[in-house]
Amino acid sequence: MQSSRFKQLILIVLMLLQGAFLCAQELNTATTGATRIYGINYNEKYRSPLAIGLEYQSLTPFSISYEEEFSFNDFNLNSKYSFKSIPQIQPYLGLGIQLATPLRAGVSVEAERFSHTTYYGVLGTSYIHKFNKQLEMGGDVFLGIGQAVYPNVDQVTGDPRGTLEFLAGAGGSAAFNMTYNFSLSVHPSIRYARSFSALDMFNGFSFGLGFAGHYRVGTDPDDPRAEIKSIRFGEFELPPLFASMQSYYSKNPIGQLELTNTEKFPIHDVTIQFMQAGFMDAPTKEDSIAELGPGESATIDIYAAYNQEVFAIEGISPLTAEVMVNYSARGNAGSQVMTVSYDLYDKESLTWDDDRKMAAYITPADSALRNYASFVRQSARDVVNPGLNESLQVALQMYYGLTEIGCIYQKDPTSPFDAAQENPMVIDKVSLPRNTLKRGTGDCDDLTALYCSLLESVGIETSFITTPGHIYAAFNTREDARNYQQIHPDKSKTLNIDGELWVPVEITLIGTSGFSEAWDVGAGEFNKYEDDTEKRALYRTREAQQVFRPVGLKETDLGLQYGEKTVIARAVSKETSQLVNKIIAYYDQVAREKDSKSGYNSLGTVCTQFGEYNRAEQAFNYALALDRNYLPSKVNLANIMFIKGQYQNALRLYHNVEQDYLSRSRTSSAAFSRIVLNISRCYYELENFDKSADYANQLNELDPALLREYSYLKEDGATAARVEGKVES
Repeated sequence: MQSSRFKQLILIVLMLLQGAFLCAQELNTATTGATRIYGINYNEKYRSPLAIGLEYQSLTPFSISYEEEFSFNDFNLNSKYSFKSIPQIQPYLGLGIQLATPLRAGVSVEAERFSHTTYYGVLGTSYIHKFNKQLEMGGDVFLGIGQAVYPNVDQVTGDPRGTLEFLAGAGGSAAFNMTYNFSLSVHPSIRYARSFSALDMFNGFSFGLGFAGHYRVGTDPDDPRAEIKSIRFGEFELPPLFASMQSYYSKNPIGQLELTNTEKFPIHDVTIQFMQAGFMDAPTKEDSIAELGPGESATIDIYAAYNQEVFAIEGISPLTAEVMVNYSARGNAGSQVMTVSYDLYDKESLTWDDDRKMAAYITPADSALRNYASFVRQSARDVVNPGLNESLQVALQMYYGLTEIGCIYQKDPTSPFDAAQENPMVIDKVSLPRNTLKRGTGDCDDLTALYCSLLESVGIETSFITTPGHIYAAFNTREDARNYQQIHPDKSKTLNIDGELWVPVEITLIGTSGFSEAWDVGAGEFNKYEDDTEKRALYRTREAQQVFRPVGLKETDLGLQYGEKTVIARAVSKETSQLVNKIIAYYDQVAREKDSKSGYNSLGTVCTQFGEYNRAEQAFNYALALDRNYLPSKVNLANIMFIKGQYQNALRLYHNVEQDYLSRSRTSSAAFSRIVLNISRCYYELENFDKSADYANQLNELDPALLREYSYLKEDGATAARVEGKVES
């Protein structure tokens, strides 16, 4: 019978807990369906400092050591305290009385002997979590001591007997808050009791199922009479905001809000949040205020952490946001909300109050641009000149790639850049590079964004230059500024930025003029303001993107026709040859004007760099005509002979230089080691393997590390013949 009753109690507990859980779900659904709630902490909002309750429990022992069955009924009066900082932790004090009576009272004298009453007190602590305003669940543990009184146990004297008992227990609870002040709960628990005397037949564990009602001290925070309004909001208006500035707004304020404490006492822990539904994953947390004194005001910067959804906006979206302020006023939680309306523009809109915003439209990570840049570079792969600056060649490749697909300049009829730049409040539009690439037209800001994006996508650092009413592109050649002749013989055509040479490109000339003319015009535009530098500015893209990060993209296939590879290659080859000839012509002019061996040697070196070997040979011969013992030109001429496959002529010159070094006892120099190496290579190419090996052994004594790069030179004639035989077979 006892076991059956125990099972019934367990079943009741499970049904009650299940019902409480389902009720919580329904309440949550109803609440969130009716009101938008941002991160409410129910434990803090609906905290009550003190709760007083009355509980009834029915106890069932796990095991019995007596013959008669008893019923155990427990009545408990308790009070709970809730910490302000951790409202879930609630210590409590309980005073109670437990009645143990035989089920067959009046039938068994033996059973009547052991009926008793226990008076006890317990100290415990609970952990209670509120799922919403109505439902809370948790658990508790307690320790206590009791005095059990047996009025009939001494049948000789008839005097009552008492015994002290140690009490301990743990349990769970599920409470339904009918109102803020009154709640009903179910409280299953496990109890342990141990007597300190021989009356120990009731020692052991028991299961209890209790029902309780609690009265909680305080006023419902949702009661209009309890609403705290200690904050007065100042005037707060937002200017038009732009999706393209998404990352900027998370680190730079979109506005400022003044808060004033209207109370005659300080308020504490003031926190401010900005929330835009639909475009934020969570409210943006602003600066907090530890204490705001009576009548005191504080100005708070408002930031906005928008998510990627802002990039899906088309045109203008009128929005309403909420500014939420939470604080503590004399220990009571206060919360106030202010709404603000503003316009949010799409990702192609901006104002030019800060020219660095251009960086947000330079999107090198766009796969469509990367693919197109790769196609252009593949098209010009066979016409690359290894001697010409790589960045310069890639820049002109991209220029002619865009020319081939028909990309041209077209002034924006609705918001031209010059008008927008003059008035920072005018809202302009900058087309995303992928859209400009597909459309094939754009104004100065559109084409600048596209050209810089393509160059950045292949690793070339870019910048954008602003002058009155205009913006255009520039790129970094990485060439030392002292070597400007390697880029252009006219120093004014390049910009010295932090010791490196940059090339300006007037990209609006695309489709109508060549790269060199766009370069010349870009440099001229920059130099025009040499005496009035405040009217021009150069912004390095990567630095500007630390503030204005590129806009988010939804990448799709552009379906772009890339153009003819041969047309791109032909235009690039022609432009490259013109640039190379221009540089060589400069060195040729310098050499002729100086008519010096060093001048002609420099000319020959530059010609060699660009693969113009016949012109290089001619220049070195001019130098040797001025001084037939001039070693630099003699070595360089020998190198040209070797490159052209004229090994006998090269060998003759190398031996001549060798004798010069030997006569001057300069055999320990690195230059002499190179001469010995080249002699060995000449003999090897002439298939005189024994002589090649002799010089290789000599090189091994001079510079073993250098020889390791040409280890094949150490083979003597027999070995080389065997190797040759194997190759031929």
